Amino acid sequence: MNDLFPISKFQADSRPPDSVVCYENLYSDNVYLKWSDFLEGTARLRTAIKKNGSSKCLLHIEDCWHFLLALTALLQCKKEVLLTANISPSYLSEILEDGTPLISDQNVKGALQVSDLLKSEKDESDFPKIIAEESTIVLYTSGTTGKPKIVRKRLSELERDNAYILSKWQSEYDKRKLVSTVSQHHIYGLLYAIMLPFTAGTPFRRTRLIYPQEFEKLERDSYMIITVPAFLKRTVDLYDVPLPLQDPYIWTSGGEVDFEIAKKANHILKAWPFEGYGSTETFGIGWRISKNGMDWIPYGNVQISKNKEGCLVVRSPYILEADGFATGDLVDIHSNGHFTLLGRADSIVKIEEKRISLTEVEARITQSNLVSDVCVVALEDSRQYLAAAIVFNQAGKEKFKTAEKMEINRYFTEYLLQFFESIIVPKKWRFIDEMPMDIQGKKKKLDIEALFKSGVNK
Repeated sequence: MNDLFPISKFQADSRPPDSVVCYENLYSDNVYLKWSDFLEGTARLRTAIKKNGSSKCLLHIEDCWHFLLALTALLQCKKEVLLTANISPSYLSEILEDGTPLISDQNVKGALQVSDLLKSEKDESDFPKIIAEESTIVLYTSGTTGKPKIVRKRLSELERDNAYILSKWQSEYDKRKLVSTVSQHHIYGLLYAIMLPFTAGTPFRRTRLIYPQEFEKLERDSYMIITVPAFLKRTVDLYDVPLPLQDPYIWTSGGEVDFEIAKKANHILKAWPFEGYGSTETFGIGWRISKNGMDWIPYGNVQISKNKEGCLVVRSPYILEADGFATGDLVDIHSNGHFTLLGRADSIVKIEEKRISLTEVEARITQSNLVSDVCVVALEDSRQYLAAAIVFNQAGKEKFKTAEKMEINRYFTEYLLQFFESIIVPKKWRFIDEMPMDIQGKKKKLDIEALFKSGVNK
């Protein structure tokens, strides 16, 4: 097995200079970024980072290689690293304090371009030591308050998660190259598409796979595929015959894979998906390969229980709270210690594996100052999506009194794109005179959902 060197433990001589860390396009194309390139890139970035006096830095880099370099250099410089997948100006204005830099490879106003920082002179000072217990990574995720939720984790917790996975499945990584379809700005992509392959010495692809058709090219090497259920579904819906993959391993998380989708993935991609279950707050909780049963198996270092609301409570080395972390997932725990998920207990939903707060979307619509009431629901027909029912206030009635529905739809869509990714913006809208309520004054969700099925279109 390969020696393991997590980010907090590696030294300049941990791997031979010509060891492959990352590759372009396909591994068989022989375009490699090596250990010597990693050491040089982090040294150049350290020089640039040390010039900024801020104790923290927001990192958003789509290029996986440059992301690894910047993440490592920031930790070497003892900076707190902030991660977000949303870099819209309105969102950034809410989460960034004055003076906090943003390092990116995207066209964002005020961002420090990583390509420019890499032109700096190499830092020739003593090789920096990263103290995992004192290094912090902050992730922004959807909350239930209408505002971005901050999840602060120590590097040591992330590395413990990786260490456990590699203690059980390292051999699967050692004999493959890695490709990913998930963003490294979320906890799943950070752990499994960046940190884990670096630790294990598994070469990873510099760019994410964006389209299912890209799987057709992965025919000359054996790949570890890091993906999500929605990408799997799109892939198997495209094909009827197996693709020319060589002994792949499919690792998926972010939602449950339907059994029939998993079965078809085994036919098309030649591997039954390994499903991991966890969250930003808890890291890994359990796993399953559904051909062996639909129940989830807790990881060996995780203890689970159920609270009085019926939600899963997790205790593990990644959770600091003595009483564990109570998730929003309803659960049945079986006598053999396995468990079955029964759905969400709160307003957090998942649309194509993205964790979304309905409350946050409703709060943004309310901030338009054009509505007196709003209800956002999650629907599914041929795909998953959000839908919004709106009651206008007087200002809204005046603004849209002569507007066609399509024009109103476009207004709210463009408004929400200031704050959210496109997948989160509601795809259907209903503009109604009164919100359906029960006798206790609670919104009647079933009646609201029926508005979108009945064709009501006020």
